[in-house]
Amino acid sequence: MITVPAPDRSRLAVLGSPIAHSKSPRIHAAAYRELGLDWRYDAIEVDGAALPAFVDRLGETDADGRRWRGLSLTMPLKRDVLPLLHASTPLVDLVGGANTVVIGEHGELRGANTDVHGITAALREHGVSSLARVLVLGSGATAASVLAAVAELGARAVTIAARTPANAEALRPLAERLGIVLEIAPIGESATTGFDESAHDLVVSTLPGGTAIAPELPDALIEGSVLFDVAYEPWPSRLAERWLRVGRPVVPGIDMLLHQAIGQIRCFVGGDERLALPDEARVLDRMRESVGGAARAS
Repeated sequence: MITVPAPDRSRLAVLGSPIAHSKSPRIHAAAYRELGLDWRYDAIEVDGAALPAFVDRLGETDADGRRWRGLSLTMPLKRDVLPLLHASTPLVDLVGGANTVVIGEHGELRGANTDVHGITAALREHGVSSLARVLVLGSGATAASVLAAVAELGARAVTIAARTPANAEALRPLAERLGIVLEIAPIGESATTGFDESAHDLVVSTLPGGTAIAPELPDALIEGSVLFDVAYEPWPSRLAERWLRVGRPVVPGIDMLLHQAIGQIRCFVGGDERLALPDEARVLDRMRESVGGAARAS
């Protein structure tokens, strides 16, 4: 059962640096209109150094009498916020990052991670419901959420291709907890080496646009896989163009953004990312339309 918070606890924001480009205010505003909620959702420039001071001010009431209900976080704040939380979900503890903070009546902060849901829901929406072997480009915090998501879809072998392979070693303990056999390979601006070009059924790019490596990926890899590119602007990315050119499926990053936002809205409205919203399919359609997409056929 959904319990809507007190009317004055209706202020929300996405924090990050830079943040002016964020589509989250449009997406969230569309959802709250559809739900009949007069809630305010802003984009606020906050970097890691400024985050503790910002959190200290969350008890303040704005000029319209609104109190804080929750926050959405971009990188690197997903990790920076962890020491400031009073509680977190098991998924936050598993992947080491919270993209959502729900603020309690007495100022307590509970962290949640809806990125994993955003990834799995976007893949399923495009018909990817079962995986065996996955190649992940990039080894940052998003890659940790990708590992948890593809494990949920059955993947048991993952290759992480990283510019600095040593940095990807930090993902090995997570892979072990998830039951994934992890391989690590180098990736550079002029070459990708160290992995079987045709053995992956999904390629996930966590790189900004993937521009540096797009021309270098081998045809055999592209022709045998689905691409999920977390980038969404500009679209199509150079990586997506490679897959689209040969008629291979592409899952765009905007779909992850929409589905992780649904998870956040579940947290803000009902306090639980697992609890579906009223008429959630219609809410998602309005969110998609807010960023120029067409509503999905039901």
